[in-house]
Amino acid sequence: MNSRMKTLGLFFCFAVILTLILVPVTKAQNTPITRLSGIEGLGHLKKYYEVPNFKIGGSYEFGNESAYEWGGKGGVTLESLGAKPLRTAYIAVGTPKKDNQGLITNAVIISSYYSGDASFMYDFWYEGQKGNAFCQGSVVGPGLLIDTNKYYVVFLDALGLWGTSKPSDGLGLKFPQYNYMDYVQANYRLLKDHLKIGKIKLATGVSMGAYQSYVWAVLHPEYVEAIMPIGGLVYGDPVPRWLFRLMTAAIQSDPVWQQTQGNYYHLPKEKHPNQGMMFGWSILGHTGLSFDFRAKQSWDVVKKEVFFWNPKGEEGGNLISKAKDFDAIDLLYRNQAGDGYSIKDQLGRIKAKALILHVKNDQWLRFIQAEEAAKLIKGAKLEGFESPMAHYAVFQGPNVLKEKVKTFFKEIGME
Repeated sequence: MNSRMKTLGLFFCFAVILTLILVPVTKAQNTPITRLSGIEGLGHLKKYYEVPNFKIGGSYEFGNESAYEWGGKGGVTLESLGAKPLRTAYIAVGTPKKDNQGLITNAVIISSYYSGDASFMYDFWYEGQKGNAFCQGSVVGPGLLIDTNKYYVVFLDALGLWGTSKPSDGLGLKFPQYNYMDYVQANYRLLKDHLKIGKIKLATGVSMGAYQSYVWAVLHPEYVEAIMPIGGLVYGDPVPRWLFRLMTAAIQSDPVWQQTQGNYYHLPKEKHPNQGMMFGWSILGHTGLSFDFRAKQSWDVVKKEVFFWNPKGEEGGNLISKAKDFDAIDLLYRNQAGDGYSIKDQLGRIKAKALILHVKNDQWLRFIQAEEAAKLIKGAKLEGFESPMAHYAVFQGPNVLKEKVKTFFKEIGME
């Protein structure tokens, strides 16, 4: 099999994983529109924790941790809106080691990407899962790069999708607009109060999970020993911001959205702004892979990712499950979370050792931004690689650059 066919095979494996047709579950508040686990078959591994009176959408006074223990200043609690407390979700594996106070000191946390959750990252990285093939092997497990015989590994959901509290739980547009700091601080409460983690040995994640890795080290410089962001940014680069504004506009172009202005939860799921969601996902897909890779594909393959208002045959076929799996308002909130995001001026607060991995030909999150971040974090190291998968190659980063990662782990005492 030639290299092009191998790459195609890996991409289709990835596409199948991300487009699983899901069956709604009925847990938590009422009957949620979207399920609690990205991969339904791994839902039994997920656990949940409620954070009472957490303030969502407030401002964070960097350097003053006591000011944002329970969220940012001016934020809104879900209880004040008549909902249950903020819910977080996670999958934990591995071997916890505790100090004389009973606090875990060997935790590795893996934050979620834009559309993913703990179950997706588990599927990609944990040993023996279907998603390992796309990642060029597993990353987490006994004796592996992130060794579960030595470390307690926590895969985290992020506020706003899947197992966490989200607009589609019922509040819709009344849900407070969250931000990247809220992602981290809500999970900080999970780690500190519920899991009793006293120290994070390593914070890592891909794409939006990489954004969070930076934020972890800024918000809690004494709590996080090392970070390994893979394909993330430290401020609102106009390129991805433009892209997600287009995706938002596509969703809002749906006739159902136009008619209801986002008040559509009284309708059955098949009557929601599903065409708009398909349009939005198609916009993202246009630049997700390298153009050279796309140019070598046949139109019969590409047309399955292309949006059509009135599709025929297999046109837009791969977008159908996206409309079933997600909620329009959930995605709009996710898109808006990056507006105004910037911790660039706060990178000097980071005390954690840092290894930044980035795809050099990423068409969404540009490599020059990773270079800039590396210059601003004391002692940070940057390693890049190219791939026809472009941004989606972030999942492969630890294996593509395995020797560099091993060297870094040795330097921070993670051998």
